[in-house]
Amino acid sequence: MGHPVHHHKINYIEFAATEIARVKEFYGAVFGWKFQEYGPDYVSFSAAEAAVDGGFYKTGPHDPLSKSAPLVVLYSADLKATEAAIVASGGSIVVPTFEFPGGRRFHFADPVGNVLAVWSE
Repeated sequence: MGHPVHHHKINYIEFAATEIARVKEFYGAVFGWKFQEYGPDYVSFSAAEAAVDGGFYKTGPHDPLSKSAPLVVLYSADLKATEAAIVASGGSIVVPTFEFPGGRRFHFADPVGNVLAVWSE
């Protein structure tokens, strides 16, 4: 099931961007990152250039900070078991499990309010 060696490790990070084209231009020029587009509101970059896989999602200029803070994404070889452990340990699910190209994920808040995500194939 999944990639046991990556189980519960930081695997991906997402950043907000009010202008996807501008952020691609900036990170491409400064750091040499290359991007994969997933529609007009999302681009990803790879660990080959950035040391960790990640992406930029479109956000509005007046969105609250909670919609523009970086999102750390952990990997789980067993998404349901990880979700159950989070809830049993005092965390809460803030975005229920949803599908995206390549897998499924949910977002959770830890007991002090930090929001992270967990994904699996």
